Amino acid sequence: MLNLRQSQSLSLAQTILAIATALALLVSGAAQAQQPPPPSIMPLPKADPPAKRIVTQGLAKMVTEDLIPCANPKPGMNLRKNRVGEITAQDGTQFTVPVANHFATAPKLPDLYNECSGVTPKDMSEVDLNKVPIVELDKDGEVITAFMVGDNYFELYIKGQLIGVDATPYTPFNSHVVRFRVKRPYTIAVLAQDWEDKLGLGMEVFQGNTWHSGDGGFVAKFSDGTVTDSTWKAQSFYIAPLQHPDDVVEYGNIHDTSHLGGRIHPLAKLPTCREHCFAIHYPIPDGWMNPNFDDSKWPRAFEYLDQEVGIVGVPGYWRYPEAFIGSRWIWTISLVFDNTVLLRKTLQ
Repeated sequence: MLNLRQSQSLSLAQTILAIATALALLVSGAAQAQQPPPPSIMPLPKADPPAKRIVTQGLAKMVTEDLIPCANPKPGMNLRKNRVGEITAQDGTQFTVPVANHFATAPKLPDLYNECSGVTPKDMSEVDLNKVPIVELDKDGEVITAFMVGDNYFELYIKGQLIGVDATPYTPFNSHVVRFRVKRPYTIAVLAQDWEDKLGLGMEVFQGNTWHSGDGGFVAKFSDGTVTDSTWKAQSFYIAPLQHPDDVVEYGNIHDTSHLGGRIHPLAKLPTCREHCFAIHYPIPDGWMNPNFDDSKWPRAFEYLDQEVGIVGVPGYWRYPEAFIGSRWIWTISLVFDNTVLLRKTLQ
């Protein structure tokens, strides 16, 4: 009898516990149902100041047919005209494309390799650095020697001073050696530009396709141990070609197009709009090359392989591996769609 009563008491306690558990789960579920669902993506910071995008559409008007014709053309050379144009945005803003530049007035950087000037050393043993002039920035500074290649064009600033510009804006591919005397801290600032055949649209002729998206890249090594890598800052200011302006998504200070298939060829999705394509421009800030310019909100540079840049076998770079060892090709988040890129690195 006692065992029966104990069994009945135990059964009653288990029933009460089960009911209490069910009620607790019901209340918990109701509370959760009243809470807002979690965000599908993490919230991202807004740009400070907010990005000012300016939209253009279609081809620019050519104003210069060729900045500098090749002085030494030969059969088989990859020769393209260094065209410059102007285009008016939807809000009335005028842009020089592919980029406003100092090519006509600035000194040309000394050649490491340049087919158009006839400078084509077979390797570094034929390069006489003593013949490279030294740009004096600080009389009590260290002499720095740097080797550089831009795909396609670049302008070099040290401590805010324009040292010189790429001698060949487009093709054939060339490379430069630079020497300057400076003391730390100093800032390297580079305007890098992927040139274009279709002015205002970031397109070039490639394997028979006259409406092909181009791609950029910049690589450099300095004798003080500085190399191009992901510690540099890199920001885009001219993005094209785009099927629609909304193809550029602004995540904070990142102008992102990586959702368009990928960041490199052949992964990036090529638009089909041709002469009707769009471009996004962002105003280049005043004083961007100066040491006191605040680049803290700029994204870090992305590193790319030789194969991704498409520079494998190009003699201006490939002949001199010791000049570039340890350095990486850098650009912004998209090697394909970002055409005008500003790069910065401060050495303490």
